[in-house]
Amino acid sequence: MQTFLAYLNNWKWNDEKALHHFADAFTPLRVKRKTLLTVAGETERYLYFVNEGVQRIFYVTDEGKDITLLFGYSGSFFGNADSFLLQKPAAYFFETLTASHFLRLHYDRLQQFVQQYPFIQYFLLSATAAALQGTIQRQIELQTYSNEQKFHALMQRNAHLLNKVPHKYIASYLGMDATNFSKLLNHQKITNHGKCQHLD
Repeated sequence: MQTFLAYLNNWKWNDEKALHHFADAFTPLRVKRKTLLTVAGETERYLYFVNEGVQRIFYVTDEGKDITLLFGYSGSFFGNADSFLLQKPAAYFFETLTASHFLRLHYDRLQQFVQQYPFIQYFLLSATAAALQGTIQRQIELQTYSNEQKFHALMQRNAHLLNKVPHKYIASYLGMDATNFSKLLNHQKITNHGKCQHLD
């Protein structure tokens, strides 16, 4: 809960009662690795905050190709955000890649908070804007960066994923095939402390 409160405090809540009332309404959920929390076609009913673990959002093409779109990890909200906010069927799948611990809040409960505490509306808009900014930056990188630049950007921001996520998912996330990703990884000098474990 301390991690969650620290995250919420980034928005400088002007109402301590609202902050703690909101935080206390989230319920804990622990799930095993490779658990599908949302399936494409379902409507997301929960807002998830990640306490522990790594997750991903992925899309499956008509040909059955699995494309990783986003990774989630501790200290952030994650899930099918558009489906949740619009209450429309999801186009993507949401699954855990490791055993995960979440705090979650049902959509109906969130709407009650929005009505009760106006600041929560501001919080949601700000959090959504921050997520959109990150999504746009990622699109710029996918469209304009070379494979080497995309790999090094990942290493700078999320190198920890290399030890926790199957590399085929990271390659998909970066928009490159697994062979090119492996070549880049093999050329990367990694200290013994941060040595990668290759996952299937």
